[in-house]
Amino acid sequence: MEEMEEELKCPVCGSFYREPIILPCSHNLCQACARNILVQTPESESPQSRRASGSGVSDYDYLDLDKMSLYSEADSGYGSYGGFASAPTTPCQKSPNGVRVFPPAMPPPPTHLSPALAPVPRNSCITCPQCHRSLILDDRGLRGFPKNRVLEGVIDRYQQSKAAALKCQLCEKAPKEATVMCEQCDVFYCDPCRLRCHPPRGPLAKHRLVPPAQGRVSRRLSPRKVSTCTDHELENHSMYCVQCKMPVCYQCLEEGKHSSHEVKALGAMWKLHKSQLSQALNGLSDRAKEAKEFLVQLRNMVQQIQENSVEFEACLVAQCDALIDALNRRKAQLLARVNKEHEHKLKVVRDQISHCTVKLRQTTGLMEYCLEVIKENDPSGFLQISDALIRRVHLTEDQWGKGTLTPRMTTDFDLSLDNSPLLQSIHQLDFVQMKASSPVPATPILQLEECCTHNNSATLSWKQPPLSTVPAEGYILELDDGSGGQFREVYVGKETMCTVDGLHFNSTYNARVKAFNKTGVSPYSKTLVLQTSEGPKGCPVMKPFPARQEDTQAFNQDAEEVAWFAFDPGSAHSDIIFSNDNLTVTCSSYDDRVVLGKTGFSKGVHYWELTIDRYDNHPDPAFGVARMDVMKDVMLGKDDKAWAMYVDNNRSWFMHNNSHTNRTEGGISKGATIGVLLDLNRKTLTFFINDEQQGPIAFENVEGLFFPAVSLNRNVQVTLHTGLPVPDFYSSRASIA
Repeated sequence: MEEMEEELKCPVCGSFYREPIILPCSHNLCQACARNILVQTPESESPQSRRASGSGVSDYDYLDLDKMSLYSEADSGYGSYGGFASAPTTPCQKSPNGVRVFPPAMPPPPTHLSPALAPVPRNSCITCPQCHRSLILDDRGLRGFPKNRVLEGVIDRYQQSKAAALKCQLCEKAPKEATVMCEQCDVFYCDPCRLRCHPPRGPLAKHRLVPPAQGRVSRRLSPRKVSTCTDHELENHSMYCVQCKMPVCYQCLEEGKHSSHEVKALGAMWKLHKSQLSQALNGLSDRAKEAKEFLVQLRNMVQQIQENSVEFEACLVAQCDALIDALNRRKAQLLARVNKEHEHKLKVVRDQISHCTVKLRQTTGLMEYCLEVIKENDPSGFLQISDALIRRVHLTEDQWGKGTLTPRMTTDFDLSLDNSPLLQSIHQLDFVQMKASSPVPATPILQLEECCTHNNSATLSWKQPPLSTVPAEGYILELDDGSGGQFREVYVGKETMCTVDGLHFNSTYNARVKAFNKTGVSPYSKTLVLQTSEGPKGCPVMKPFPARQEDTQAFNQDAEEVAWFAFDPGSAHSDIIFSNDNLTVTCSSYDDRVVLGKTGFSKGVHYWELTIDRYDNHPDPAFGVARMDVMKDVMLGKDDKAWAMYVDNNRSWFMHNNSHTNRTEGGISKGATIGVLLDLNRKTLTFFINDEQQGPIAFENVEGLFFPAVSLNRNVQVTLHTGLPVPDFYSSRASIA
């Protein structure tokens, strides 16, 4: 029954109701508390004066109450309180249970009469502290409100059921244990409250004080007061007015306002309303049962959330630790590369020191020998050896010529760690379950009846599953390298058919496809194994099929062949150093060394680029194409097997068969991009620097099989970029021609 306690407490004083009265809004108040919150209205605002003057209701809003007319229900004397111009603007207070209470304008005058018998000021207004509706009291004052005897009985039973000691009813905060009870006041007091509120003098000296236990018994044994009519105080309720929904006496039916209303027997209506309340309680009981079950579910969720939180935190810590471990491993790998670069620089410099020391010792010895020869006075003997000595001196001087006294290695480390993508990824590291607004597409299905190979080409076709409801925005087709290596993307687009040309002959390829949309990527399809025909090797070329058959001819005419390839370690000079999956090369030798690409071209238009990763002391790297049997230990273009452009920091030249032509201003530096365009349809070779054509067309009438080629020396480092389309301006120029 403890949950019921709030229903038994007055919203004003916060204690159990004492002599509760029922307001027209069906809320209850202690009779003493009701008197304490009365507000006296001005004479001009009374109902009588308003009816006499015919004035309207004031729109003045008082303390957040309703803006309804005060006398909109004049017949019953009850309405919403609109406020009075002369009412004090005293801020509202809060009772102990949190309900707003509107204090009176003036404190009530001291009186020794009971609250029901004490006179009420004329034109008083009372406002319900719970619903804030107000009404003007009539001449009967608080006696015009019915007493809630049922509530009193419930409170008595509730207090009797509590085994705890009786508490003082006047303590403001924590009630102390009661020591006495006044039978006349019907109030329990502790000693401090008794001395302060019930002094043994004056009229209170005649009150009888008894122990709390005796007072509880006397309360229990006292006869239950019979509810009387509020209009006829000497008459008991005998009937029930159906229209007004309130008990009435027989005088109300004969001479009061209920005379024309429908009435029923009080006992019958009592039983009927009890039955209706019981039925309503059954539905409310079901809701309460559901609420209890829901609370159990919520408490179980709390436990589950705590367990899941611990598990998720452990998983998160493990994932972060794995990232840290991976970063530490990568750190060790990068440090190993730095140490390798360090050892390489030291070796080059020490070798140059050793070489220079030997040559310096030889030069010094020759100089000392020549000085001693000069001291000889025998002319004939001197002339016999002078020519040879002069040639030796000039030869030795020439050996100290260009580049000999230039360091072959710089002191700076050209390794620059680019950690910005990783830092950005770390900053963007977040949980993804809230980002997915729709599911990913279903796994595509390879259509085996439409997949085939012809010579060194493979055609693959796929489709979405028949019952798939999630649309795909595109597809990604992947092939391995024909040797069981890693997969790489060969097509990304919306089409569901693709032909891959230029595969290696007599090779086995694995193919797979996946779909994607804005949410993510689907799983891979089943892997399809393809076998190409026997024949020469070529370069991989991607050519997607159009969606409509009538567009096939136009599409194929505009399609570009794009080749992917890398440098070939097998045919390169031994001084060439490879990295980055054979896409990056460098050479520490002082002499030029040549490296070729893996793929040869004999027809079509092909374009690739090389970026300058390291460039010190202004060497002359060369870029171009060559035959397979080109010389590997001289600059590219020195023989008749290569067509090249060699360039320094200021200018460039074209060279073939050791013939230098078309000197052009504009050189390279670290970060520059060299473009090579081989148009075997027009039989031309053109070069670009930083997306600008370098000089005129370098070579014409080039025919045969050509391999991309580069010659490097003195630590120049370049990276190859393939699979690039032909520049737009060249395509437009070719179409005009």
